[in-house]
Amino acid sequence: MSQTTTHILNPNKWVDLYADYLYNYTVTRVSSQDLAKDLVQETFFSGLKGKEGFRGQASERTWLVSILKRKIIDHYRKINSAKAQKEVRVNFYGDGDKKGSWIEECVPQTWENEAEKAIENSELKSALDQCIDALPEKYKTVFLLKTVQHYETEDICNELEISSSNLWVIIHRARVQLRSCMEENWFKN
Repeated sequence: MSQTTTHILNPNKWVDLYADYLYNYTVTRVSSQDLAKDLVQETFFSGLKGKEGFRGQASERTWLVSILKRKIIDHYRKINSAKAQKEVRVNFYGDGDKKGSWIEECVPQTWENEAEKAIENSELKSALDQCIDALPEKYKTVFLLKTVQHYETEDICNELEISSSNLWVIIHRARVQLRSCMEENWFKN
């Protein structure tokens, strides 16, 4: 039989014993030294609040590191959640070096010349309308109902007597054809 060691907490010595280790651990995982200090401080605070839950199965340092890891994960979740709310998806390029999403702050700003903007928008709309009209009838119908008029998948499937998987295949193929058409008729001009 192996003997298990029960560890105890000594919060009065945490700063002296673990602050440097936790800080060095954190600073390699986050973007700034100040943020690293804040996360270590939050770790100590959470440790104090949750010390009743410490069962003594792990060492103090291991327990504090596990709290710190959760703090770091929460920090990135918070950042990514805020970023996701601002994200603007660009679907014209699905692969290659142009693949990716634009973040709201990086989206090109509007042009100052309103006349040129109006002309540009009308030309773009015209090119897009031509590309949509060039789609096979079924593709055009499904694409417009789902992406432009925002009908529910189930309603479209019932109306057109198609399965939902068929609907998504049609939409994918329509988008691929639209991308190709727009690249040919709009982006190469």
